[in-house]
Amino acid sequence: MNSFKEARDFLFAHAGDYKSAHAGFRWPVLEHFNYALDWFDAELAHGKSANRLALKIVGADAAERTFAQLSEASNRVANGLRALGVKRNDRILLMLGNVVPLWETMLGAMKLGAVVIPATTLLNTADLKDRFDRGRVRHIVANAADAPKFDGLDPTVTRIAVGDAPAGWHRYDALLDAPAAFTPDGPTRVTDPMLLYFTSGTTSRPKLVEHNHQSYPVGHLITMYWIGLRPGDMHLNISSPGWAKHAYSCFFAPWNAGATIFILNQPRFNARAMLDAIVENKVTTICAPPTVWRMFVQEDMAAWKTSLREVLSAGEPLNPEVIEHVQKVWGLTPREGYGQTETTLQIGCYPGEVVKPGSMGLESPGFRIRLLDHDGNDVEEGEVSIDLHPPPTGLMRGYQADDGSFQPLGDGAYRTGDVGTKDADGYFTYVGRADDVFKASDYRISPFELESALIEHPAVAEAAVVPAPDKVRMAIPKAYVTLAPGHNEPLRDVALSIFQHLRVALAPYKRVRRLEFTDLPKTISGKIRRVELRQAEEARARAGTREEAEFREEDFPELRG
Repeated sequence: MNSFKEARDFLFAHAGDYKSAHAGFRWPVLEHFNYALDWFDAELAHGKSANRLALKIVGADAAERTFAQLSEASNRVANGLRALGVKRNDRILLMLGNVVPLWETMLGAMKLGAVVIPATTLLNTADLKDRFDRGRVRHIVANAADAPKFDGLDPTVTRIAVGDAPAGWHRYDALLDAPAAFTPDGPTRVTDPMLLYFTSGTTSRPKLVEHNHQSYPVGHLITMYWIGLRPGDMHLNISSPGWAKHAYSCFFAPWNAGATIFILNQPRFNARAMLDAIVENKVTTICAPPTVWRMFVQEDMAAWKTSLREVLSAGEPLNPEVIEHVQKVWGLTPREGYGQTETTLQIGCYPGEVVKPGSMGLESPGFRIRLLDHDGNDVEEGEVSIDLHPPPTGLMRGYQADDGSFQPLGDGAYRTGDVGTKDADGYFTYVGRADDVFKASDYRISPFELESALIEHPAVAEAAVVPAPDKVRMAIPKAYVTLAPGHNEPLRDVALSIFQHLRVALAPYKRVRRLEFTDLPKTISGKIRRVELRQAEEARARAGTREEAEFREEDFPELRG
């Protein structure tokens, strides 16, 4: 534990000095480490920080917990789970919203050495069966309202419900009646499994990603450094449980710093209410996806006088015009970060460094990032990859195959599946998923660049660009567009206005040639499934059909000449 704290304190000492942090940071060398016991209990739940707020939830299921309170409650949960037969390495599917039992169970499972499979409450029975089968689930902790989703699934699985437990389920509250003192059954090796994530599945069936007792707890020291967290901060991360970003910034990064995790539970996201909560609760640091930032900038942000010190964005690239607007009204520059379920933060715009709009930022301390072509050569534009000589701590063990074995990461580098570029100053820029980048008239097209231009138009809420087969150019860019609220004018007029805007915003070879107004297909985690749109375009090209809400440049005499 001492080396973990030393690594953390090194990053604190180099806050705002990225170059020194990057040059001097070394991953702590650990043989045994249990984050819940050796860090949360031993460091945060004792001494000066014991009675500081660890967690503050407002809105639905409002609650506050200190570090000491969560330490004791998670001891009780660990003892209660043990009494129900949960053992080291058993897999627990955890399907809860942002309620206190989520954090209690995460900590309690770590203390036992059990493996948590985080799951979103949006999953249906078919999704859950897949997780049962491939995840080898032995126990469930879920909200009582979601109990019917588990009907017909493996009856031998231990079922624990938060709320009014139905027949055959144990009451979560009963776990809290267990003893307050917990004794582990032995030391936890850093290589022991701790988390098993199912990816969001944007292009194929979700993959299984295993993290151990150091890859996420220790790896997220870098996420803490990127956010710029300090002890006592009030940190808001807008993310849903069940996905890796929730572990990034609603668990490990804030508690690595000794900060408070802040949550506003809303039945439906409301930007004004979120901004009110940021002010009222004196939130100091916030990380939100671009969708949220785009909703914020539609409000009169200057009317909210916040306590914010650091503002961040992650999940997908943030559009430059949004960055400029936040700078203008709040005097703060949103900084971006890039990571995956498989990793911790690989690339980021770090405190104190120049933010280049459109760039993901610089290589993270403790990582060596390369851009590789198909043959493994270093290139100027290529697949973002992590050098494995040596592998960084903040990287998964590997993907679990259906038979329970693990696929090796490879000898030289872990490939992310994303394409990027790197400039002379070391800044990386996201081009797109390797599967999404395409050629039109022999020019390489980055969907993100075209989508950024599209959402600058006031009528466009969201956009996704894919190749549409074309006999002459091989492919042409087509945009699927979701309209912003209040734009009810005839679609033809909207399409013409967007085409005219793109003629100014984009070079001729990059122009979107077709538009279709529709809702975008998404994964449960909210990521756009461009693969479905590509397949739809290919099917229509074969059939020679066209949708009623599709508009093409050649439909408009106004655009000729």
